[in-house]
Amino acid sequence: MKQFDGVHAVDDVSFVVEKGDVYGFLGPNGAGKTTTLRMIMGIIQQDSGSIELNGENINNLGRENLGYLPEDRGLYQKQKLEETIIYFAILRGLDKMDAKTKTNEWLERFALGDQGNRKIEELSKGNQQKIQFILSLIHDPSLLILDEPFTGLDPLNQLLLKEIIQEKREEGKTILFSTHQMEQVERLCTNICLINKGKIIVEGALENVKQSHSSDAVDVRYSGDLDNEKAKLFFSEVEIKDTSISGVLSEDPREFLLWINESVKVESFQIHIPSLEQIFIEEVKKAS
Repeated sequence: MKQFDGVHAVDDVSFVVEKGDVYGFLGPNGAGKTTTLRMIMGIIQQDSGSIELNGENINNLGRENLGYLPEDRGLYQKQKLEETIIYFAILRGLDKMDAKTKTNEWLERFALGDQGNRKIEELSKGNQQKIQFILSLIHDPSLLILDEPFTGLDPLNQLLLKEIIQEKREEGKTILFSTHQMEQVERLCTNICLINKGKIIVEGALENVKQSHSSDAVDVRYSGDLDNEKAKLFFSEVEIKDTSISGVLSEDPREFLLWINESVKVESFQIHIPSLEQIFIEEVKKAS
């Protein structure tokens, strides 16, 4: 638990990330995601409760096995790329030779091999994000904590980041990351936790979460004139196009079926597994 000026930023949040998992930590702006990640890293202290790593209180352990990419960039703008990465690598336990070797390897991987002598401030936001990602994994941590890792990256570099995350997972590393990009979560994560206003509202295996919401997600095809504004009242999220409706019901499906059958001729009615984005919107609206 964590309060700021009497406001519960994180309120009784409890979840378990298994070794080798890629775990998505989700929520709208101000939900408490970054505060939670900063508590795990020891940047701020929780007011109550405990955070454990491999069964031990994380506050009693060193941070050499943790890698952290913060949401806000904290790079030394006047320093050169290579100098910056080597400096942080040595701080995290590498000797100077290993630090230099790994720095060059990662710069090459991110197509920055010829940029080592440039100052951080000369880089684009996307390339600065790459440097922060390198800093989070240069020491080969067992637990990687990434706060909005895809920020500022173009689609090709997002793909590269996903490849590296998958590689780290295959190596047995554990990855906990927050993001607003639901499609990235669906492609990468095995388990998720959705928080809103400092409280957990959904948690569990991604496939189970999607299955549990499938009864509310529908695709409808019809003929006739539909009152679109009235139809929208049955949904938390909906797209009405031509003679089709696709969305997540917020009302009892039976009430919607009764209403639409009286309004138009229903050609087909299908329940489908919703996207994580649809679930996210639905659950946040319910909790608001």
